[in-house]
Amino acid sequence: MKHGKKYVDSAKLIDSMMAYDPADACDLVCKTSKAKFDETVEISVRLGVDPRHADQQVRGAVVLPNGTGKTVRTLVLTKGDKAKEAEAAGSDYVGAEELVAKIQNEGWLDFDVVIATPDMMGMVGRLGKVLGPRGLMPSPKAGTVTPDVAKAVTEAKAGKIEYRLDKTNIIHCPIGKVSFGPEKLQENLDALMGAIIKAKPAATKGQYVKSCTVATTMGPGVKINPNKFTATPDAE
Repeated sequence: MKHGKKYVDSAKLIDSMMAYDPADACDLVCKTSKAKFDETVEISVRLGVDPRHADQQVRGAVVLPNGTGKTVRTLVLTKGDKAKEAEAAGSDYVGAEELVAKIQNEGWLDFDVVIATPDMMGMVGRLGKVLGPRGLMPSPKAGTVTPDVAKAVTEAKAGKIEYRLDKTNIIHCPIGKVSFGPEKLQENLDALMGAIIKAKPAATKGQYVKSCTVATTMGPGVKINPNKFTATPDAE
């Protein structure tokens, strides 16, 4: 694959054979950003688990201390007093049957996070084929199926992200924008990795974090030493 001049210049700053400390990796990611827009910084974490087994699934959500740098549009599917709570919390869209029908019939998807109260899940279940492949399906594990809709809206707006292991044993997540600078990016990275470490399945054997890479939208990847994330507070 042929890369452009900016990518090649950026890649020269990175030692591809080296696994960096998290602080150095965040610093390098900012230095190698050459695009004319504020690039998103993403992390890819490969885990030593077998996602084919139900007891080795890794999934959850975490509020990044510095947010994602993205304006999050929320949709809350609920009725009655809960709808008023969601509106008061600042949700962009609040509704029930009419919005479910709009998604089903018109393919409406002008939102980034879907939150639902448990009583709505019978109705929301019909949207699985539309929302599921896009990672928008509400789930109790991610805190998006909840009676406390106000809290869920506030957290989503503050930069709550969902992490989930894909079929290739990798978690992909945004941890902010280049404009955040290295320190804020590292704070977000530490929060996410802390949550992933806590979510380690009991059945996991061997090394849990196999590899970890950060990269900007258009830039080369910077490897992080996975051993920096293996220690848990209890083990120290």
